Parts: sequence; structure tokens; C-alpha cells
Amino acid sequence: MKKSGLILLLVLWFCSLNTFSQIPDGKQLYNDIVRMDSIYFDAYNHCDIDKQATIFADILEFYHDNSGLETSKTKLLAAIKENICGKVTRVLVPGSIEVYPLPGYGAVEIALHQFRNKAEGDQLSKPDKFVVVRRYQNKKWQITRVISLHVKG
Repeated sequence: MKKSGLILLLVLWFCSLNTFSQIPDGKQLYNDIVRMDSIYFDAYNHCDIDKQATIFADILEFYHDNSGLETSKTKLLAAIKENICGKVTRVLVPGSIEVYPLPGYGAVEIALHQFRNKAEGDQLSKPDKFVVVRRYQNKKWQITRVISLHVKG
């Protein structure tokens, strides 16, 4: 094999090892993240645990200011099923989403949302901040990190 052919094969092999796809940027990135937020929270509000399981990466960190850190996808989904399904719905605060690219990885979303707890009537909670890190790999977005903050008081 000629030296140039071997170099080409090595380059192709190295590129195949990099499973990260080209991350959209600008308006496309923002639109993708807003769409993913909507898809995830539709599944959350309708207790579609199977859909949520596809959106969360297998390796994740979920930080909650009340319950601490959860790193088990299975335990997180079980907690959502037990504590959220049929009890709580989430509403995004319109216009609050900020999106920041993470070159070579994905994006960070920072926004405000409110919750409606059926046990407390139809009233929305005060707006709470959340941070979501999404990985873009193999042309697919998955949540790898979440920081969920709630107003005390």
C-alpha cells in the first residue's frame, strides 16, 4: 500500500472514532434546544417515561437543590414516575431560554420554569431557574447534566 493510501486510511479511522457530529450554531442551535426542551417536558408532563429515557444520556448528573445529586438514570426515572407523574406539570416561562454552545460537546440551556402541583390547586409556583447541558452526538441530543433550583419560602 502506498504511503498516501495508508495516511488516508488512518485519517478515516481516526475520524470514525470521533462520534460527535457537527454541532449546529447560532439560530439553528437555539431552535434545536428550544425544540428539545419542548419535547422533553411534553414527555415529563404526560408521564412518558420511555420517551424521557431516550432523552437522558446513560451517564448523567442531576443536581436538585432539595434532594441533592442523582447519577442513576434508572433511579431518576423512577423518582419522576413516583413523585411527578399525575401530580406535577411544568410550564416554561416564555422568552426565558438562553442557549450557549459548548464547542465539541453540545450546548447549555438556562431558563425559568414554573410548576403546577395538583395537590396545591391550579396555581403556578414562583419561577425557578434550571440549567441543562445537552450532548450532541451521532446527530442526536441527550441530556447529560441538570441543575434544578427552586425558590424557598
